[in-house]
Amino acid sequence: MNAIELLVNDHKTVKKLLEELSATTERALKKRAELLARLEHELQVHTAIEEDILYPALKQAGDKEDAKMYYEAKEEHRTVDALVLPDLLHTQPDTLEFSGRVKVLKELLEHHIEEEESELFPRAKELFDKAMLDKLGQAMQAQKKLLKGDRRAA
Repeated sequence: MNAIELLVNDHKTVKKLLEELSATTERALKKRAELLARLEHELQVHTAIEEDILYPALKQAGDKEDAKMYYEAKEEHRTVDALVLPDLLHTQPDTLEFSGRVKVLKELLEHHIEEEESELFPRAKELFDKAMLDKLGQAMQAQKKLLKGDRRAA
């Protein structure tokens, strides 16, 4: 699987988890906690493979505009990872505040996914040939397997 296919599949997983989480009510404590834990892990793994493998390759191969896209995407990750997600994780799942924070997280991630799929990924397809996208995909798959394995061992 090439790098773009792998990341688009991750996006589908994240969007599905966000939809499920958004559809829950304050009474679904256990389900909310479970979905949030799964979402957090998916985001951690996805962010790591993008920031460690795809983004640096894109920045190195591209021009000034690609470098700006690189920094914007990293900043969007930081907003979710350092601000929105930690707050959500410390919010009681049986509150309206939790619902509000899920909505904000969903909107941020949907915006980020849309930008990646409409701007960053097409640019990666311009910069890299099929062999390079396959090579990046293999590296990402290997790192993803390691990161998912680390969680099981923890």
